[in-house]
Amino acid sequence: MTTPQGARARARMEVTTAIKDEARRQLAAEGAAKLSLRAVARELGMVSSALYRYFPSRDDLLTALIIDAYDSLGEAAETAHAAAAGLASAERWVAVCEAVRRWALAHPHEYALIYGSPVPGYSAPDTTIPPAARVALVLIGILREAFERRGLARTPVPAGLAPEARRMADELMPGLPPEVAVAMAAAWAQLFGLVGFELFGQFKGVVEDRERFFRHAAAQLAHGVGLVFP
Repeated sequence: MTTPQGARARARMEVTTAIKDEARRQLAAEGAAKLSLRAVARELGMVSSALYRYFPSRDDLLTALIIDAYDSLGEAAETAHAAAAGLASAERWVAVCEAVRRWALAHPHEYALIYGSPVPGYSAPDTTIPPAARVALVLIGILREAFERRGLARTPVPAGLAPEARRMADELMPGLPPEVAVAMAAAWAQLFGLVGFELFGQFKGVVEDRERFFRHAAAQLAHGVGLVFP
């Protein structure tokens, strides 16, 4: 038998989901900067005061959407990595990169929310950091496993960059050499640059076979971080 508390919790979850779905629709139509709690409430047939019980401010709603997007992307990366179990490290790296691209093409407005232009007046809280790190942690895990098993090809960093490289390795990628940490940070930026260029139309008239191009580019990133294809 369903308890009153259970029924209330289910009802609250259903309303929360409806609010988020409408907010995502508005993101697609108007962009994050124009997201409005009043507009969301109006479209759902709610009074604003009722919606504020779920999300006290626009920033709270944005944060919830951002966390959902990062978690969805992270899950896609983790699922692709699990499906590639048994393949070489470099092949698993490419599989994860391709999963990131597929997710972005399927969720362009959510991708734009997390990797597009900053929303004026909004500052993401620390609660967004763990979800945002999920894809990176998958890729770093691939590197760490490869390093522990057979090592990675490493490119020395300039002497002036050495202190920053050590800091990055110690704070962000423990267990990996500083040179690998630098290469990983560069590959991370290039991965989302490639996805963003395709998603936001920068490859128009330049790259036609974008799927094969991306796969090749992801393989080059794998080489850049020291992974070797069998």
